[in-house]
Amino acid sequence: MVYVALYVCMVVKAVHLEVVADLSSAACINAVKRFVAKRGRVLELHCDNATAFVGADRELRQLRKEYLRQFQSAEWGLYCADNGITFRFIPARSPHFGGIWEAGVKSFKYHFRRVMGQKAFTMDQFLTVVAQVEAVLNSRPLVPISDSPNDLSVLTPGHFLIGEPLVSIPEPDLLHQSPNRITRLQDMQRSVQDLWRCWSRDYVSQLHQRSKWRRPAVDVRKGQLVLLKQDNYPPLQWPLGRIIETIPGSDGRVRVVVVRTASKDFKRAVTEIAVLPIDSDDEVDASTSTSTSEVVVG
Repeated sequence: MVYVALYVCMVVKAVHLEVVADLSSAACINAVKRFVAKRGRVLELHCDNATAFVGADRELRQLRKEYLRQFQSAEWGLYCADNGITFRFIPARSPHFGGIWEAGVKSFKYHFRRVMGQKAFTMDQFLTVVAQVEAVLNSRPLVPISDSPNDLSVLTPGHFLIGEPLVSIPEPDLLHQSPNRITRLQDMQRSVQDLWRCWSRDYVSQLHQRSKWRRPAVDVRKGQLVLLKQDNYPPLQWPLGRIIETIPGSDGRVRVVVVRTASKDFKRAVTEIAVLPIDSDDEVDASTSTSTSEVVVG
Protein backbone atom coordinates (compact mmCIF):
# COMPACT_ATOMS: atom_id res chain seq x y z
CA MET A 1 0.00 0.00 0.00
CA VAL A 2 1.23 3.49 -0.85
CA TYR A 3 -0.10 7.00 -0.28
CA VAL A 4 -0.09 10.28 -2.19
CA ALA A 5 0.87 13.59 -0.56
CA LEU A 6 -0.75 16.62 -2.15
CA TYR A 7 0.83 20.10 -2.05
CA VAL A 8 -1.13 23.18 -3.10
CA CYS A 9 0.25 26.68 -3.73
CA MET A 10 -1.81 29.22 -1.79
CA VAL A 11 -1.47 31.83 -4.55
CA VAL A 12 -2.08 30.15 -7.92
CA LYS A 13 -3.55 26.85 -6.62
CA ALA A 14 -0.95 24.80 -8.48
CA VAL A 15 -0.94 21.16 -7.36
CA HIS A 16 2.04 18.88 -6.70
CA LEU A 17 1.55 15.15 -6.06
CA GLU A 18 4.18 13.06 -4.30
CA VAL A 19 3.96 9.29 -3.79
CA VAL A 20 4.71 8.31 -0.17
CA ALA A 21 5.60 4.79 0.95
CA ASP A 22 3.88 4.99 4.36
CA LEU A 23 2.53 7.42 6.96
CA SER A 24 5.66 7.61 9.10
CA SER A 25 7.41 10.88 9.93
CA ALA A 26 10.48 9.76 7.97
CA ALA A 27 8.38 9.24 4.85
CA CYS A 28 6.79 12.66 5.34
CA ILE A 29 10.21 14.31 5.62
CA ASN A 30 11.44 12.52 2.51
CA ALA A 31 8.35 13.70 0.63
CA VAL A 32 9.05 17.29 1.69
CA LYS A 33 12.68 16.93 0.60
CA ARG A 34 11.61 15.67 -2.85
CA PHE A 35 9.12 18.50 -3.14
CA VAL A 36 11.74 21.15 -2.31
CA ALA A 37 14.23 19.55 -4.71
CA LYS A 38 11.69 19.74 -7.56
CA ARG A 39 9.86 23.00 -6.84
CA GLY A 40 12.30 25.10 -4.84
CA ARG A 41 12.57 26.45 -1.32
CA VAL A 42 9.47 26.70 0.85
CA LEU A 43 9.16 28.94 3.91
CA GLU A 44 5.85 27.71 5.31
CA LEU A 45 3.88 24.48 5.09
CA HIS A 46 0.27 24.66 6.24
CA CYS A 47 -1.26 21.30 7.11
CA ASP A 48 -3.61 19.51 9.48
CA ASN A 49 -2.65 17.78 12.71
CA ALA A 50 -1.92 14.37 11.22
CA THR A 51 0.52 12.35 13.32
CA ALA A 52 3.03 12.11 10.49
CA PHE A 53 3.05 15.87 9.98
CA VAL A 54 3.48 16.63 13.68
CA GLY A 55 6.30 14.10 13.93
CA ALA A 56 7.99 15.50 10.85
CA ASP A 57 7.81 19.01 12.32
CA ARG A 58 9.44 17.79 15.53
CA GLU A 59 12.27 16.06 13.68
CA LEU A 60 12.87 19.02 11.35
CA ARG A 61 13.09 21.34 14.35
CA GLN A 62 15.66 19.03 15.92
CA LEU A 63 17.66 18.93 12.67
CA ARG A 64 17.57 22.72 12.52
CA LYS A 65 18.91 23.02 16.08
CA GLU A 66 21.73 20.62 15.25
CA TYR A 67 22.45 22.59 12.08
CA LEU A 68 22.64 25.82 14.06
CA ARG A 69 24.94 24.24 16.63
CA GLN A 70 27.38 23.07 13.93
CA PHE A 71 27.37 26.19 11.75
CA GLN A 72 26.52 29.02 14.14
CA SER A 73 29.89 30.66 13.42
CA ALA A 74 29.41 30.66 9.64
CA GLU A 75 27.37 33.46 8.09
CA TRP A 76 26.07 31.29 5.28
CA GLY A 77 24.96 28.69 7.80
CA LEU A 78 22.95 31.26 9.72
CA TYR A 79 21.41 32.51 6.49
CA CYS A 80 20.26 29.01 5.52
CA ALA A 81 18.94 28.32 9.00
CA ASP A 82 16.96 31.56 9.02
CA ASN A 83 15.17 30.36 5.89
CA GLY A 84 14.09 27.01 7.30
CA ILE A 85 10.65 25.50 6.74
CA THR A 86 8.00 26.36 9.31
CA PHE A 87 4.93 24.16 9.83
CA ARG A 88 1.59 25.86 10.45
CA PHE A 89 -1.03 23.51 11.90
CA ILE A 90 -4.76 24.03 11.86
CA PRO A 91 -6.82 23.19 14.98
CA ALA A 92 -7.40 19.51 15.62
CA ARG A 93 -10.56 17.97 14.07
CA SER A 94 -11.24 21.13 12.07
CA PRO A 95 -10.86 20.19 8.38
CA HIS A 96 -12.84 23.26 7.33
CA PHE A 97 -9.80 25.35 8.33
CA GLY A 98 -7.92 23.66 5.50
CA GLY A 99 -10.47 24.10 2.75
CA ILE A 100 -7.81 25.10 0.22
CA TRP A 101 -6.06 21.73 0.32
CA GLU A 102 -9.21 19.73 1.04
CA ALA A 103 -10.52 20.98 -2.31
CA GLY A 104 -7.32 19.78 -3.97
CA VAL A 105 -7.61 16.39 -2.28
CA LYS A 106 -11.19 16.11 -3.52
CA SER A 107 -10.18 17.00 -7.09
CA PHE A 108 -7.60 14.23 -7.07
CA LYS A 109 -9.22 11.59 -4.90
CA TYR A 110 -12.84 11.70 -6.10
CA HIS A 111 -12.23 10.50 -9.65
CA PHE A 112 -8.95 8.68 -8.96
CA ARG A 113 -10.64 6.20 -6.63
CA ARG A 114 -13.57 5.67 -9.00
CA VAL A 115 -11.48 5.22 -12.12
CA MET A 116 -8.42 3.39 -10.73
CA GLY A 117 -9.43 2.21 -7.29
CA GLN A 118 -9.80 -1.46 -8.29
CA LYS A 119 -6.81 -1.67 -10.62
CA ALA A 120 -3.43 -3.12 -9.75
CA PHE A 121 -0.47 -1.08 -11.00
CA THR A 122 3.22 -1.67 -10.58
CA MET A 123 5.12 1.09 -8.78
CA ASP A 124 6.50 2.36 -12.09
CA GLN A 125 3.02 2.52 -13.61
CA PHE A 126 1.56 4.15 -10.50
CA LEU A 127 4.24 6.86 -10.50
CA THR A 128 3.50 7.53 -14.17
CA VAL A 129 -0.25 7.74 -13.59
CA VAL A 130 0.15 10.12 -10.62
CA ALA A 131 2.45 12.38 -12.66
CA GLN A 132 -0.08 12.49 -15.51
CA VAL A 133 -2.94 13.24 -13.12
CA GLU A 134 -0.88 16.09 -11.65
CA ALA A 135 -0.47 17.53 -15.16
CA VAL A 136 -4.22 17.22 -15.71
CA LEU A 137 -5.02 19.16 -12.54
CA ASN A 138 -2.49 21.88 -13.39
CA SER A 139 -3.76 22.33 -16.95
CA ARG A 140 -7.03 24.01 -15.99
CA PRO A 141 -7.51 27.49 -17.51
CA LEU A 142 -7.53 30.41 -15.08
CA VAL A 143 -7.57 33.67 -17.04
CA PRO A 144 -6.99 34.84 -20.65
CA ILE A 145 -3.43 35.91 -21.38
CA SER A 146 -4.59 38.80 -23.58
CA ASP A 147 -7.78 40.58 -24.64
CA SER A 148 -7.14 40.04 -28.35
CA PRO A 149 -10.21 38.49 -30.03
CA ASN A 150 -7.95 36.19 -32.03
CA ASP A 151 -5.93 34.98 -29.03
CA LEU A 152 -7.28 31.84 -27.35
CA SER A 153 -4.29 31.25 -25.07
CA VAL A 154 -4.91 31.10 -21.32
CA LEU A 155 -2.89 31.22 -18.12
CA THR A 156 -2.81 27.94 -16.20
CA PRO A 157 -1.14 26.76 -12.98
CA GLY A 158 1.33 24.96 -15.23
CA HIS A 159 2.69 28.32 -16.41
CA PHE A 160 3.86 29.04 -12.85
CA LEU A 161 5.59 25.66 -12.63
CA ILE A 162 7.44 25.37 -15.96
CA GLY A 163 6.75 28.72 -17.65
CA GLU A 164 4.49 27.29 -20.38
CA PRO A 165 1.36 25.14 -20.74
CA LEU A 166 1.67 21.52 -19.70
CA VAL A 167 1.40 19.01 -22.54
CA SER A 168 0.88 15.28 -22.88
CA ILE A 169 2.26 12.80 -25.37
CA PRO A 170 -0.34 12.20 -28.14
CA GLU A 171 -2.00 8.81 -27.68
CA PRO A 172 -4.88 7.02 -29.44
CA ASP A 173 -8.32 7.18 -27.84
CA LEU A 174 -8.78 3.95 -25.87
CA LEU A 175 -12.02 4.74 -24.04
CA HIS A 176 -14.10 2.70 -26.48
CA GLN A 177 -11.74 -0.28 -26.50
CA SER A 178 -12.78 -3.43 -24.67
CA PRO A 179 -10.74 -3.85 -21.44
CA ASN A 180 -9.90 -7.48 -22.29
CA ARG A 181 -8.44 -6.54 -25.67
CA ILE A 182 -5.83 -4.02 -24.57
CA THR A 183 -2.40 -4.42 -23.02
CA ARG A 184 -1.45 -3.45 -19.47
CA LEU A 185 0.25 -0.29 -20.73
CA GLN A 186 -2.83 0.64 -22.77
CA ASP A 187 -5.02 0.01 -19.73
CA MET A 188 -2.95 2.57 -17.81
CA GLN A 189 -3.35 5.09 -20.65
CA ARG A 190 -7.08 4.35 -20.80
CA SER A 191 -7.41 5.05 -17.07
CA VAL A 192 -5.77 8.47 -17.43
CA GLN A 193 -8.03 9.32 -20.37
CA ASP A 194 -11.11 8.23 -18.41
CA LEU A 195 -10.08 10.35 -15.42
CA TRP A 196 -9.47 13.35 -17.70
CA ARG A 197 -12.89 12.96 -19.31
CA CYS A 198 -14.71 12.79 -15.96
CA TRP A 199 -12.70 15.51 -14.20
CA SER A 200 -12.72 18.05 -17.04
CA ARG A 201 -16.49 17.63 -17.44
CA ASP A 202 -17.04 18.24 -13.73
CA TYR A 203 -14.66 21.22 -13.73
CA VAL A 204 -16.60 22.97 -16.49
CA SER A 205 -19.87 22.26 -14.67
CA GLN A 206 -18.49 23.72 -11.42
CA LEU A 207 -17.72 27.00 -13.16
CA HIS A 208 -21.45 27.62 -13.48
CA GLN A 209 -22.77 29.51 -10.48
CA ARG A 210 -25.66 27.78 -8.71
CA SER A 211 -26.35 30.32 -5.99
CA LYS A 212 -29.78 31.45 -4.86
CA TRP A 213 -31.52 33.89 -7.19
CA ARG A 214 -31.31 36.73 -4.70
CA ARG A 215 -29.95 39.05 -7.37
CA PRO A 216 -29.86 38.92 -11.17
CA ALA A 217 -26.96 37.02 -12.70
CA VAL A 218 -24.47 38.96 -14.82
CA ASP A 219 -24.78 38.30 -18.53
CA VAL A 220 -21.80 37.08 -20.50
CA ARG A 221 -20.13 39.77 -22.59
CA LYS A 222 -18.69 40.03 -26.05
CA GLY A 223 -14.95 39.36 -26.05
CA GLN A 224 -14.92 36.99 -23.05
CA LEU A 225 -12.89 33.80 -23.30
CA VAL A 226 -14.98 30.77 -22.37
CA LEU A 227 -14.79 26.99 -22.06
CA LEU A 228 -17.13 24.94 -24.20
CA LYS A 229 -18.96 21.90 -22.88
CA GLN A 230 -17.59 19.40 -25.35
CA ASP A 231 -16.42 15.81 -24.95
CA ASN A 232 -13.83 13.74 -26.82
CA TYR A 233 -10.95 16.17 -26.30
CA PRO A 234 -7.53 14.59 -25.56
CA PRO A 235 -5.99 15.08 -22.11
CA LEU A 236 -4.78 18.61 -21.28
CA GLN A 237 -6.55 20.05 -24.35
CA TRP A 238 -9.38 22.41 -23.42
CA PRO A 239 -12.07 23.52 -25.91
CA LEU A 240 -11.68 27.30 -25.71
CA GLY A 241 -13.55 29.99 -27.60
CA ARG A 242 -14.02 33.75 -27.68
CA ILE A 243 -17.52 35.28 -27.63
CA ILE A 244 -17.88 37.40 -30.76
CA GLU A 245 -21.63 38.08 -30.57
CA THR A 246 -24.36 37.97 -27.93
CA ILE A 247 -28.00 37.29 -28.84
CA PRO A 248 -30.40 38.64 -26.19
CA GLY A 249 -33.97 37.41 -25.78
CA SER A 250 -37.16 39.43 -25.66
CA ASP A 251 -36.45 40.37 -22.03
CA GLY A 252 -32.97 41.65 -22.86
CA ARG A 253 -31.12 38.77 -21.15
CA VAL A 254 -28.40 36.98 -23.10
CA ARG A 255 -29.16 33.30 -23.54
CA VAL A 256 -27.40 32.54 -26.84
CA VAL A 257 -23.92 33.55 -28.00
CA VAL A 258 -21.72 33.07 -31.03
CA VAL A 259 -18.33 31.65 -30.05
CA ARG A 260 -15.23 31.69 -32.24
CA THR A 261 -12.86 28.77 -31.77
CA ALA A 262 -9.59 27.92 -33.49
CA SER A 263 -11.45 26.01 -36.22
CA LYS A 264 -14.86 27.67 -36.77
CA ASP A 265 -17.67 29.72 -35.23
CA PHE A 266 -20.39 28.09 -33.14
CA LYS A 267 -23.74 29.25 -31.84
CA ARG A 268 -24.18 28.04 -28.28
CA ALA A 269 -26.60 28.50 -25.40
CA VAL A 270 -25.03 30.11 -22.35
CA THR A 271 -25.67 26.87 -20.46
CA GLU A 272 -23.20 25.13 -22.78
CA ILE A 273 -20.30 27.48 -22.07
CA ALA A 274 -18.45 28.49 -18.91
CA VAL A 275 -16.58 31.71 -18.22
CA LEU A 276 -13.05 31.19 -16.88
CA PRO A 277 -12.81 31.14 -13.06
CA ILE A 278 -10.79 34.39 -12.95
CA ASP A 279 -12.33 37.15 -15.05
CA SER A 280 -10.04 39.97 -16.17
CA ASP A 281 -12.57 42.51 -14.89
CA ASP A 282 -12.85 41.00 -11.42
CA GLU A 283 -11.62 43.11 -8.55
CA VAL A 284 -8.86 41.55 -6.48
CA ASP A 285 -8.82 42.19 -2.75
CA ALA A 286 -5.26 42.91 -1.69
CA SER A 287 -6.02 41.64 1.80
CA THR A 288 -6.44 38.08 0.45
CA SER A 289 -3.05 37.93 -1.23
CA THR A 290 -0.56 35.42 0.12
CA SER A 291 3.19 35.07 -0.06
CA THR A 292 4.40 32.91 -2.92
CA SER A 293 6.55 31.02 -0.43
CA GLU A 294 3.55 29.49 1.32
CA VAL A 295 2.39 25.99 0.45
CA VAL A 296 -0.21 23.72 1.97
CA VAL A 297 0.02 19.97 2.19
CA GLY A 298 -2.80 17.46 2.53
